[in-house]
Amino acid sequence: MTDDRIEPRIEPRIETALTRLVGVRHPLVQTGMGWVAGPRLVSAAAEAGALGILASATMTVGQLRAAVREVASRTRAPFGVNLRADAADAGDRVRIIVEEGVRVASFALAPSRELIARLKDAGVVVIPSVGARRHAEKVAAWGADAVIVQGGEGGGHTGSVATSVLLPQVVDAVDIPVIAAGGFFDGRGLVAALAYGAAGIAMGTRFLLTSDSTVPPAVQARYLAAAVGDITVTTKVDGLPHRMLRSELVEELERSGRTAALLHAVRRAASFRKLSGLSWGQLIRDGLAMKHGRDLSWSQVLLAANTPMLLRASMVEGRTDLGVMASGQVAGVIGDLPSCAELVDRIMAEARATLAGLPGRQA
Repeated sequence: MTDDRIEPRIEPRIETALTRLVGVRHPLVQTGMGWVAGPRLVSAAAEAGALGILASATMTVGQLRAAVREVASRTRAPFGVNLRADAADAGDRVRIIVEEGVRVASFALAPSRELIARLKDAGVVVIPSVGARRHAEKVAAWGADAVIVQGGEGGGHTGSVATSVLLPQVVDAVDIPVIAAGGFFDGRGLVAALAYGAAGIAMGTRFLLTSDSTVPPAVQARYLAAAVGDITVTTKVDGLPHRMLRSELVEELERSGRTAALLHAVRRAASFRKLSGLSWGQLIRDGLAMKHGRDLSWSQVLLAANTPMLLRASMVEGRTDLGVMASGQVAGVIGDLPSCAELVDRIMAEARATLAGLPGRQA
């Protein structure tokens, strides 16, 4: 009697310096988006074979430990935590990462040489995010294990240099793995990044627009309805270039004079102060710390301090009229809400098909 069972086909993996460094199955990273990258999304991304990164800047220290443990209870796959290097309690957060056995620490701002050394001594992989070649060179010299480089297409605070120009500069400048961010959403983009010399791609907006995301349906619908031209860069929120969906809030801020903008910011700062428990003095000090030598108005200082509240209004409360909806330009070409597993499988299948279709190349 013959056995007619068909063995399932095992698709070849695309192994890179990133997959070897952190132990994930695929060279994909889900970025640490405030109010978005919580335990549900991070564990789903990790289970799908990507590197899920938990956003900690919008959590208290206690909430961070609880979130790390929740992710660990949902998956045994490696994951990371994103930190603000300039946070007053950064040391406490690093201690949690070490004590809880988190595999990766990522940073939105360049961490100090001392912070990198402390994490590496504990066996944690350090991956800062940068937006310029000189910043990549600096953190590489300080011992970072890899770097995420975001081009101007990326969401949130962003630069003006396109990924296709910035990425090869950074790849040529450092000898650590480079992960490309800004403008990626499919397998063709992954192959393009690999061709430039990257070890993988990082995506925020694409993972935000999944069924595993906790972003309210009304907000996700706003993203899905957006065309590329509906995504803008403004400095009116906190004085820094910030890529987001054009909304009632953005248009109001861009129309407002200084006095109206200040009143608007005070109202929102009062809401954030109530939620966070910060004093007015602490709120203003946080805003001033974010100036980084830039000439910001008082309204921008207050908005810089309560930007987390503006994000929370949309990403948690579903207020598309009053919140900030940070977005990469790719929102204009995304039209569905797959699960993280479906998304990762699709991207990797597209990447393999793209590689197989290259002249003289078989995947």
